[in-house]
Amino acid sequence: MWLRCDFGSVAEPERRSWAPLLAVCAGYFMVILDVTITNVAVPVIGRELSASLTGIQWITDGYTLVFAGFLLAGGALGDRLGNRRVFCSGVAVFTVSSAACALAPSAPFLVAARLVEGLGAALIVPGSLALLQQSYPARAARSRAFGLWGSMAGIAASAGPLLGGLLVSTVGWRWVFLVNLPVGAACLVLTPRHVARSPRRADRALDWPAQCAVVAAVALLTAALNEAGRRGWSDPAVLAGAGLAGAAAAAFAARERLARSPALPPGLLGSRAMSGGAVIGLLFNFGFYGMVFTASLEFQHQRGFSALGTGLALFPAVAMTVFASALSGRLTRRTGDRPLVISGMLLAALGLAGWAAAGADPAYPLLVAPMMAAGFGTSFALTGGTATVMGAAPPAYSGAASALFNTTRQIGSATGVALGGSLLATATDYSTGLRTSMAIGALAYLAAAGLAWLCVPGKPAPRPDIA
Repeated sequence: MWLRCDFGSVAEPERRSWAPLLAVCAGYFMVILDVTITNVAVPVIGRELSASLTGIQWITDGYTLVFAGFLLAGGALGDRLGNRRVFCSGVAVFTVSSAACALAPSAPFLVAARLVEGLGAALIVPGSLALLQQSYPARAARSRAFGLWGSMAGIAASAGPLLGGLLVSTVGWRWVFLVNLPVGAACLVLTPRHVARSPRRADRALDWPAQCAVVAAVALLTAALNEAGRRGWSDPAVLAGAGLAGAAAAAFAARERLARSPALPPGLLGSRAMSGGAVIGLLFNFGFYGMVFTASLEFQHQRGFSALGTGLALFPAVAMTVFASALSGRLTRRTGDRPLVISGMLLAALGLAGWAAAGADPAYPLLVAPMMAAGFGTSFALTGGTATVMGAAPPAYSGAASALFNTTRQIGSATGVALGGSLLATATDYSTGLRTSMAIGALAYLAAAGLAWLCVPGKPAPRPDIA
C-alpha cells in the first residue's frame, strides 16, 4: 500500500498511483537496457552476419551517436507537441526498429535499424522525466518517482550483460532485440490509458539551426571519445573531433543568444540549480558507467568470467540502486535534496577509492563492498540531482530541461567508458589501468559532492518565471 500513499491521493484508486510510473519507467528501462545488453551480443552478431570490425563498431556506436545527438531535439518537440504524444511516438519507433534489428539479414541493415532505434530513444527519454513531473505534482511523490526512474539506469546497465549473456547462449542474439517488443507494446497500452494528455506549447518554435549545432556537437564529441579508447587521446582524429565539437557548442551558444524562441533560454541556463545539476549528472554517470565498463572487462578478461558470470558479479551494485532510490525518495521530504546528493557522492567516492586501494589482484569478496557503495551512492544522489534540474525549470520547458540533463549524463557515460578503455589499453599493466580508472572516478564523485554543496538547494527552489 506504500505506492498508494506516496503516489496518489487517498481518494484516488490505487491502480492510478503506480500505472503512470510503470508505463514511463518501462520505456526508459527499455532504452538503457538496449545499450548494455547489445554489447554482449555484438561479437556473435559480427560472426553470423560477417561484419567487418568497422561494422561491428557501428552496431553499438551508431545507436549512441543518434541517441545522444537528438536528445535536445526530442525535448523541444515534447514541449511543443506534448510530451505524452512524443513519448509514445518514440516508443513506437523504438519498438518497430527493434523488430527490424532482430530480423536483420545483413550488417548494413542492422546498423541502419540501430540508427532509427537511437532516434526513438531520443524521443523517449526527455519525455519520461517530463511525464513523471506531470503525473506526480506533489514534491515527495515526485522525488520518489524520480528515484525509481533513476534506478532503472543502474539496473539496466548492470543487468544487461547478465540478460544478454543468457539470451545469446540459449535462444540466440536476435532475442536481444526481440525482448523490447513486449515491453514496448505494454508501454504503448499503459501510457495513453494512465498518463494524462500533456499540454502543447504551440508558441515554442523549434530553432533548427540550434538543434543541428547540438546534434553536431554531441555526435562529434561522442565519436571522439569512442575513438580515443581505440586510437589514444593524442590521435589527430580524436583531437580534431573534440575541437569541432567545441566549435559546434560555441555556435549553439551564439545562436541561443540571438534566437527568438531559444531551446534553452539564457535565464534557465543561468540558474545555478539547472547548470550545476546538469554537471553533477555528467560527473556521476562518468563515475558509475566507467566503473561498470572497467569492472566488466576485469571480470571477463582477467578473471575468466562468462558474460552470465559477469552479470552475477555485478549484481551487488544493481541491488543497491533499487534500495537507494526508494530510501532517498522517502528521505527527501525531510532533508531536501542537497544532503542526499552530497552524502551519495561521498559514499560512491569511498567505494571506488576502496576498489583502487584493494591491491593488484584482490579477491572478489573484497570488491563486493566497494561495488555496493558505488551503486548505492550513485542512485541515492541521482534522485536529488534529477529533482534539482526538473524543479529549476518552468512547466513550459520541462522537456528541454530533461533533455539537457540526459544529454550531459550521456556525455558523462561516454567519457567514463572511453577514458576507462584508454587507461586499460595504455597502462603498464591491466591492474594499474583499472585502479587508475577507479581513482579518477572517485575524484569525479568528490567533485560532484562539492558542486552539490554550491548548486543543489537545501529546500525546494521556486521555479523561475521564463517567458
